[in-house]
Formats: sequence, structure tokens, C-alpha cells
Amino acid sequence: MTTDAGAAITSGRTALGIELGSTRIKAVLIGPDHEPLAVGSHDWENQLVDGLWTYSLDEVWSGVQRSVSALAEDVRRRHDVELAGVGALGVSAMMHGYLAFDADGTLLAPFRTWRNTNTGRATERLSAEFGVNIPHRWSVAHLYQAVLDGEEHVGRLDHLTTLAGYVHWQLTGEKVLGVGDASGMFPIDATTGGYDATMLARFDQLAAEAGAELGLAGLLPAVAVAGQPAGTLTEAGARLLDPAGRLRAGTPLCPPEGDAGTGMVATNSVAPRTGNVSAGTSIFAMVVLEGDLAGVHRELDLVTTPAGDPVAMVHCNNGASELDAWAGLFTQFARALGAEVDSAQVFQTLFTAALDGARDGGGMLAYNYLSGEPITDFEEGRPLFLRSPDSPLDLGSFMRTQLFSSLATLRIGMDVLQAEGVRLDRMFAHGGLFKTEGVAQRFLAAAIDTPVSVGDVAAEGGAWGIAVLAAFATGRAPGQDLADYLATSVFAGTSLQTVEPDPDDVAGFDAFMRRYVAALPVERAAVAHVRVGDRPAASDPTPSTTSEEQPA
Repeated sequence: MTTDAGAAITSGRTALGIELGSTRIKAVLIGPDHEPLAVGSHDWENQLVDGLWTYSLDEVWSGVQRSVSALAEDVRRRHDVELAGVGALGVSAMMHGYLAFDADGTLLAPFRTWRNTNTGRATERLSAEFGVNIPHRWSVAHLYQAVLDGEEHVGRLDHLTTLAGYVHWQLTGEKVLGVGDASGMFPIDATTGGYDATMLARFDQLAAEAGAELGLAGLLPAVAVAGQPAGTLTEAGARLLDPAGRLRAGTPLCPPEGDAGTGMVATNSVAPRTGNVSAGTSIFAMVVLEGDLAGVHRELDLVTTPAGDPVAMVHCNNGASELDAWAGLFTQFARALGAEVDSAQVFQTLFTAALDGARDGGGMLAYNYLSGEPITDFEEGRPLFLRSPDSPLDLGSFMRTQLFSSLATLRIGMDVLQAEGVRLDRMFAHGGLFKTEGVAQRFLAAAIDTPVSVGDVAAEGGAWGIAVLAAFATGRAPGQDLADYLATSVFAGTSLQTVEPDPDDVAGFDAFMRRYVAALPVERAAVAHVRVGDRPAASDPTPSTTSEEQPA
């Protein structure tokens, strides 16, 4: 970088974004032109504890500190200056889930992440009562399930939040949440911009009927939209972020957001008729709506942009993890042959091979269900690959099948949107699945029959997106909205690579989907009859008390 970048860093004309994703905690520092100046990250993994997917809060802070420390080292290496404070700060994390605290700030139950689908009874009842889809992973579903299960901690609950809301609270003392993340806790009223008051009252009635007196409105964090101030970094918060003391108290923070909202920002997809697909451990599409949908669909979540505009979200629990597992297997094979390969080279080779595969996968099928998948009504999953006896087993068709599998459940949700008459002018894609140029991007265009764009600016993903939101909160023009700020100050002149859907690929994906949907009973049979660890299969006559758990 240039001397100007070093000057921006030393003078504090920067914004720092930190995002806690499902496999990586990442910190990105941007300058006045919103270009990334330095990056730091730390890998982490969820754990299956007592049948629920979780991360420990100790790992949250050790991971954040390592990311900030790595970023500071990157600043020194790239610019030959020391990181000594930033101009603005923002925190983002995985949406949804359940973090419950008592009045002393003590965690009452292990963090329950978005990946858990043990909330079936709660989602069915709440969706019916509210007249909107309440997904398994929403915070209110976790809370109501805890009420239905008679969990002891419910009576001591003082504050409920998401992972981003928790980290922000510890840094600033403010119990606040960006509207995009808040909309994954409880339905938002479009007219007020806050939680739906009628539904809040009905929830309290339902909880009371089940024996819990809650007052949900007082338990949820306050709601803020992009651009609003959301507190400043305290002395204790600065030490939590960076024990070395490089970050100073008093730094302003923007409202904390979920990874879906920062993905919209990172792809300039906050205006109506725009959308984005984010692909990592999970895969989801966010489509900004022009108006209300005609019906209620369990395949669609109704959430908002960070500015509060309505969004239809197609969220699939299972994304690229099974692809990662296959790539790991091929890496082991290559090394067993004596070849020195790295993971990037393996992915490049495997993805490129998929371009030469049969258009429809050659009769092969795969299900990437490591965990439950609510869109197809699975409470558990079993990764599965199968083919008919006359299917050729070649690398290209195998890899195309695996890539199609990672997009198949998303396609089911997108079909529901198209049937509602929702149309897109453009779809942006980001995440690790799209790093190999022109492969997953091409297949996504075929899956949704829509042009798909990728761009270099979104390469740093949601951590960059929350840094942009932090810059927006401190540097926007009076009255400027988020869409205009992104268009004129962030993405002006940005080059994009757009792939149009190839008719042959579209036809091939359609043929694959017909087989995929028809064979879902095979996946259901695998769940019923294949054990996970010491747990009996779902069809065993004496199932364990954890029959709704997810596989490791």
C-alpha cells in the first residue's frame, strides 16, 4: 500500500470491522476510500455439546483477540506503521441463535447457534399463531422451545441476544442490535421499525399458558438502523478486543449486524430487486423485496436489510462443508502418492474438473446434509452420495454433482420466490464457494436462471461489510441513505464479473433437481436407519432422548 494508507492508519481515518463467522473470526481495517488496508483472522469450529451446536464464550474472546493481533501485525508488515486506534468500529456475527443472560450478566445456557433444529414444536406453534414463518434457528423459537421444555433457566432470564449483540454489549455496555440482525430474533413491524407489538403480546400469552411469565419486550435488545450511533468503546471493551492496548476507549461503534446483513452491504445488495448469495458452512440468498409476499412460506424468512427494508431470506443449513470433506479426501490421496499439494490447488483442480462433467451430473446424486435442513423438512442429516448402476463415475461429473448438491436446497427456496412473482435485476455471490473463478458462479446462474455477478471488493466478505457500516455511521452526508452511500461512495467504478445462465446448464440443473427431489425419501431413510455415534437411528424402537440432535 501507499504512504497515504500509512498516514490514514496513524491518523485514525479508518474503520475496523470484526465478523464472527461459523468457521472463521475475521478483522478487516479499511481506509477513507473503503479499500481494505489490513486483515487478520482466526479459525474456529462449533462443538456438539449435549446434542446442541455451540461455541464457548472463552473461544469468542480468544478468537477475537487473535484476529485483532493478526491484523495489527498485518498493518506493521504492509505499511511499516503501528496500529494505534481506529476511527470507527463495527461487529457482525452469525445471525439468530440463543444467548440468554441473567441480571448479573451470567450466561444461563450454552450458546445455541443457528445450526440447531431442535425447535420444531416451537416453530410450528409460533408460525401458526403469528401468521408468519418462524424458522427453527430464530431466537424466539429457541426461547419458546426452552419454555415448552420447562428449562429451569427461563425463570432467571434478564436479557436475550445474538452473538453480534453479545460482543457489542461487552464492548460498549449497550444492549442494542442492528435491525437486520434483530429481524432474525423476532418479527419486525415495517411501520414502526421495531419488534411487532401484537406478536410480542401474543408471545407473552403463549409463554404464560406454558407456565413462564416473561415480558419479551423487556428481554430483547433495542433496535437500531444503519447510520445510527450505537455506543462507544469502553476501557474494559478495549482491553477485551486488544489486551496489548492498541485500541482506545471512546471509538464510536455502529449497530451490530448479522452476517446476512453485512453480506448485503458487501455485495451492494440493499436496494429492491437486488439480491446476494453467501456460501460457506451454510448457504443463503437474500432478496430485497418491492412489496409484501402474497403468502406464508416455510422456505422463506422475512427479515430486513441493515436499513430496515424487507428481505426474503432463503437459508439452507448445509453449504460447502461436504465439499470441504471431499476436497480433504482428495488431498490425502494426492499426498499418499507423494504429491505436495495445498488445499487451494486441490479446490482449483476439482472445481475446474466440474466444468467438463455431464450437464446433469450424469445420473449421480448427492445430499450435503451434515445437519438438519428445514427447507426440505429434515431435523437431522446424513451426507449421502449415490448413483445408478449405469451412471459413469468420472471426476468431472462427480464434482459437478457435489457442486449442484450444495445449491439444490437453495434452488427449492428460490423457486418459491419466483412463484410469488419476485424478480431480480441482479444477483451477487460471495463466499469461499466462489473463489475458483467461473465455476460455482456459473452453476448458481444455472440453478436460479439469473445472471450472477462477483467482484473483488466483496472478497473480504462480511468483515469488510461491517467496516463499511461503521464508516457509514460516522462519515455519511446528512440525510444520506445506505443505498446511496454504497452506490456513490463505496461501489462507484467497481468492476464486476457477470455470468449469464447458459441454457444447457439450466436444462442440466433442472434435470438434476428432478432426480434430487424424487430421491429425498432415500435421504430420509438414511436418517432413519444410519446411526450417529452412540445414538440409535431414528427408526430404532427405543430412541434416545436426543432424537432431534444434529450429527457431528
